[in-house]
Amino acid sequence: MEISQRAQLMPSSPIRKLAPYADEAKRNGVHVYHLNIGQPDIKTPQCGLDAVKGIDRSILEYSPSDGYLSLRTKMVRYYAQYGIYLSPEEIIITTGGSEAVLFAFLACLGPGDEVIVTDPFYANYMAFAISVGAVIRSVKTSIEDGFRLPSMEAFEEQITPRTKAILICNPNNPTGYLYTRKEMQRLRDIVKKHNLLLFSDEVYREFIYTGMPYISAFHMEGIEQNVVLFDSVSKRYSECGIRIGCLCTKNRQLREAVMKFCQARLSPPLLGQIVAEATLDVQKEYLRGVYEEYLERRNFLIDGLNKIPGVYSPIPMGAFYTMAKLPVDDAEKFCIWCLSDFRYEGETVMMAPGAGFYTEPGEGKHEVRIAYVLCKEDLARALVILQKALEAYPGRL
Repeated sequence: MEISQRAQLMPSSPIRKLAPYADEAKRNGVHVYHLNIGQPDIKTPQCGLDAVKGIDRSILEYSPSDGYLSLRTKMVRYYAQYGIYLSPEEIIITTGGSEAVLFAFLACLGPGDEVIVTDPFYANYMAFAISVGAVIRSVKTSIEDGFRLPSMEAFEEQITPRTKAILICNPNNPTGYLYTRKEMQRLRDIVKKHNLLLFSDEVYREFIYTGMPYISAFHMEGIEQNVVLFDSVSKRYSECGIRIGCLCTKNRQLREAVMKFCQARLSPPLLGQIVAEATLDVQKEYLRGVYEEYLERRNFLIDGLNKIPGVYSPIPMGAFYTMAKLPVDDAEKFCIWCLSDFRYEGETVMMAPGAGFYTEPGEGKHEVRIAYVLCKEDLARALVILQKALEAYPGRL
């Protein structure tokens, strides 16, 4: 039996590929601090948990392919708080934000069509592009200048006759970079000039630490029909497991195309929608508390990382990730070594190798992505273990 060429090209997730090493360490009694994945340790809102406990149904039925109207109507009110004005028909519920991206790619991109992203980028974008036969073209950013967005000329240099879209994540995963209004306006001008789609992943809008206003792709005038927004309840409400996201667009033709794929997979998760709808009633104090907690964690982690000799991390302006440069020969080898060979008082750390977030081999070789989704006490312990690991690593530079 031969597997498909598509499967052979599909990259392993840098976030999860080292899981077997972590599992083996745990089987041997080692405590692993998970800094590799964006799974918050924040408690899910009680109203969401109560919705699960309160389910009183004799049948767990299919939902509509675009999700329950009651959930989409509530989401209209949620988005209006951020100056994003949609109708329920312009929101399609998906199985997590990942399915929203995949369905947009399936609906908009053919084999050989190109999408421009900033490098480094969320690794699953590459997986979804490969799934539909599309090509990722990247515009380079650098850890040395905090992953600042390059000139618009750099974007235009990547545009070819096969270019169909620009894809951004704002605030950014994995870097924590936040696009300014001026940068968004420049992107709008390129999208308008070349009649491109603007795919905008805005999952982390609640987590902006600069005091600057949140700028959505939907705030850009003149490209309303070009914007496709991806979203999810996973991060803001610590509900990763219910798998509820959405795709939002004012482009009717695009929505109709996406709906064909929604119908083919029948429906998004019933129980997840029940939880998500209930959670939209959460008090503002919950989100304010979550925000303040992540802000504290960010400040604590970045300060601690930059105190370790040879380590450098810029200050992320949003989301709950940072890319850190380590004084090692190969960050992936170091991450594996931490799990397979290194122990400090029976504990170790797990991080995501940075190379998996870049397009070109060799890029990000000395970097890791760290998610500050653990409490400060755990982050403090993880920092101690990381420093001890760097001191003991045979391939330290």
